Amino acid sequence: MGILDRFERRLDRMVNGAFARAFKSEVQPVEIAGALQKECDDRAAIVARDRTIVPNAFSVDLSSSDFERLTVYREALSRELSDVVREHAGVQGYAFVGPLTVDLRCDDTLETGLFRVLGEAAPGEVPPDTHLPKAWLDVSGQQIPLTQDVSVIGRGSEADVRINDPGISRRHAMLRLRPTPSVVDLGSTNGTLVNDVRSEQADLSDGSIITLGSSRVIFRNQGG
Repeated sequence: MGILDRFERRLDRMVNGAFARAFKSEVQPVEIAGALQKECDDRAAIVARDRTIVPNAFSVDLSSSDFERLTVYREALSRELSDVVREHAGVQGYAFVGPLTVDLRCDDTLETGLFRVLGEAAPGEVPPDTHLPKAWLDVSGQQIPLTQDVSVIGRGSEADVRINDPGISRRHAMLRLRPTPSVVDLGSTNGTLVNDVRSEQADLSDGSIITLGSSRVIFRNQGG
């Protein structure tokens, strides 16, 4: 299941039928999400061998009719779109120079069904996310705190959680904490097991065992 598929499923869980009906406008949220991913890819700048910077401040210009339909859910939609960008960045190994924002704006010059996405790198301090659950990974007795919504586990230096195991791919799996803790295999060579079951994607609970290569990692979650 891809990032955009998970995005649509999160919207389905987040909203009721009235919200879904509002999304029958010409511009679909999944189109915006796809354009945000493309803007990241198009503007990615390699600043070091293992560091690629992408925009973190995005504006989405909508026609007056589309903006009117979507603005009722502006805050929730902006948050979900930000999560899509954050997850895409985690998969691709991108980094931000400041807090991630997605701002929906009205542009009267646009016709219904048309929109424009623009991203820029806006330096700034990234505040700690106090809404994240208190979670960590137990790797051979070492506790590694999970301080961001999306973390990549792998053998490479670009991974957020690095495990020195030849059976683990450089970018092996992605772990996200919201809306429900889950792990997604990133096309690794040897696959990912959760509680001894091979999985491309699986939800996690406190005590879940993630097997990557010959390493068994315990997910711990105290909620939050």
